[in-house]
Amino acid sequence: MRWLSFRQGLLAGFMIVVLLLGGVGIHGWLLLEGMVAQSRESNAQALQLSTAVQALGERSVDIERSARQYLVLGDALLRERFDAHLAGALEQLVRIEAMPAETLVVLSGRWREQAGLLRDGIEQTPPRNNLAEQLDRLAALNDEIQAAAKRWIDGGNVRLLDQLERRRVELGSRLALALLGAVLVAMAMGWWLVRAVRQLEKAIGRLGEGRFDASIEVSGPADLRRLGRHLDGLRNHLAGLEADRERTLRHVSHELKTPLTALKEGIALLAEEVPGPLSDSQREVTRILGHKVDSLQCQIESLLRLNAAVFEVRRLNLLQIDLRQVLSEAAQRHELRGQARQVRIEVEAGEGRARLDPGKLAVILDNLLANAIDFSPQGGVVRLTAQRLKGGWRIVCRDQGPGVAPEDAQRIFEPFVQGRRAAPVARAGSGIGLSIVRELAQAMRARIKLADSDVGAVFQLDLPDEK
Repeated sequence: MRWLSFRQGLLAGFMIVVLLLGGVGIHGWLLLEGMVAQSRESNAQALQLSTAVQALGERSVDIERSARQYLVLGDALLRERFDAHLAGALEQLVRIEAMPAETLVVLSGRWREQAGLLRDGIEQTPPRNNLAEQLDRLAALNDEIQAAAKRWIDGGNVRLLDQLERRRVELGSRLALALLGAVLVAMAMGWWLVRAVRQLEKAIGRLGEGRFDASIEVSGPADLRRLGRHLDGLRNHLAGLEADRERTLRHVSHELKTPLTALKEGIALLAEEVPGPLSDSQREVTRILGHKVDSLQCQIESLLRLNAAVFEVRRLNLLQIDLRQVLSEAAQRHELRGQARQVRIEVEAGEGRARLDPGKLAVILDNLLANAIDFSPQGGVVRLTAQRLKGGWRIVCRDQGPGVAPEDAQRIFEPFVQGRRAAPVARAGSGIGLSIVRELAQAMRARIKLADSDVGAVFQLDLPDEK
């Protein structure tokens, strides 16, 4: 089946299912037609037999009447009537004997024999004295033939019902087998088709996560295998682009840091007045240059960290973690920093485990706590809470600082954007911390936002609990 395409595979599966169910349907229709024909034939035979038996009974009554009248009156016309009625009765016997019933044939033979004896007795001169007894026997044979005919008709109905029941069971078994076959065909075709789709899904997921090391191989329909080869070509292309990106970053970092290092060393020599004494204005210029070089170096390192974070967001490492423990560890990492500012960190989280990426969550918490401590007033409190929601968790980081200006709320997560409200202490921030937080949150399918608050800044992180 390797030569079949996805569409051809679906069509073949549907055709096999249609053939299975259609075959059972046609077989059932043929069985029904056969049963209808058999029922029609059986009803016709039953009607023919009933008519013949009834006519035989009527002729027997006429035979008895004409025979008795002839015995009393001796009229030749009555004898002719007797012979005519007997001939009519024999015609009905022929119809009865045509039925496939052995009992009726035997009884018909006995009736013929008794009728022959009756006719011989009438023809004798004088007629036999036991003709009345023979007429009674003939009437008794009529009753036996009528009863046998009724039993044969009832037996035919029973046989027809039994055959109908057998056909019903046969049709039901064939239908069950056809349905089972259709289910097996559907499962086989589904497995054959879905396996390739799942392989494509996993391959695309690996590409989205930036995992370009494993080759992409897809088995199944021919067109999906061809698509897998195209994806593998795309993987090679993306791997090359990623290698070029990393190489470019390394070159940019080297090309920028090397002259910056030389500039810093030169400025340091000037500041130490190694070339010679400096005037006050020259010292001020040297100080400004040193500050700008340090700022430029910080910006370059921040840009490299942002690019590294953007690359890292494509790699998810989901693990079952204790969320309270993760929050407590983040608070411990910033305990010394908080003590230096006399800022207390409070952690509040309910019991429970979540399937998350602990590394990315730790980076998010570190950035949020670092900002919260820097912007908190001396002696302030930073609260880090986690609350269980339907299908996920909500983590909130709240400080008691100046908060975020309303005009900065929409752009606070943009790279290199710093709010208008200054921190209580001097800080050398580059404005990429919250950008990294947003990138990592999006990688975890989470949502980070700045919540409304009258005091301080409140950052709310809604995390899905990946199952």
